[in-house]
Amino acid sequence: MQEVLNIIQKRQTARILFDSERPVAKEDLRQILEAGRWAPTAHNMQNFEIIVVDDKKVLDAIGSIKSTISETFIRENYEQLSFSEGELHKKKVGILGTLFPPAWSTPGYKPDKDTDSGRPVQTSPVMLIVVYDPDRRAPASEGDFLGIVSLGCVMENMWLMANSLGISFHVVSAIGTDPVEKEVKRILNIPDRLKIPFAFRLGYPVSTPAKYPRVRRDIEDFTYHNQFGKRDLD
Repeated sequence: MQEVLNIIQKRQTARILFDSERPVAKEDLRQILEAGRWAPTAHNMQNFEIIVVDDKKVLDAIGSIKSTISETFIRENYEQLSFSEGELHKKKVGILGTLFPPAWSTPGYKPDKDTDSGRPVQTSPVMLIVVYDPDRRAPASEGDFLGIVSLGCVMENMWLMANSLGISFHVVSAIGTDPVEKEVKRILNIPDRLKIPFAFRLGYPVSTPAKYPRVRRDIEDFTYHNQFGKRDLD
């Protein structure tokens, strides 16, 4: 049991360049997909498809797509930032401002068309593109909240398996935004009715990822006993 908890606690994302000359072994890839296969999903609908992309030409095509940073992202991202490790440990939530360009840590900053647009989508030796059908949902699940939770379970299962195998993992959320999603659909021949919520980069970093503090609220901060607001759980 402790081994499982250790894997969960050590899970992290790798936002750096992956070694293009070091592919992910097919056996490891199948284990990661097997972990995703056994993720809990609402009503056991398993409402997801996964496209494995390892063809360099296809990856280059995806990597040529330019993504943009919206004003909404910069504004809402700023609200989650801490500007020192001390502040981050005190808040116990959010992320360090040093993980982003300095301009993004400036109140009221608006995206610059020259520096904040045209960022290429990050790729890796193998990418997993997750696809789902928004028209299918669990019974009486208006808005498909349970379906979204299910996709999160698929992500977590594969992420933990990848990390346990020593394979780095990076969630590429930009791939699910317009117009990036439209271009990826065209490249991969994905039907219009389907959505791409996110993709995963798998591989091995070309350098040691920088260490950054990881914080979590204490159990006592988010746990109540029998009634909301009653914090007497020993």
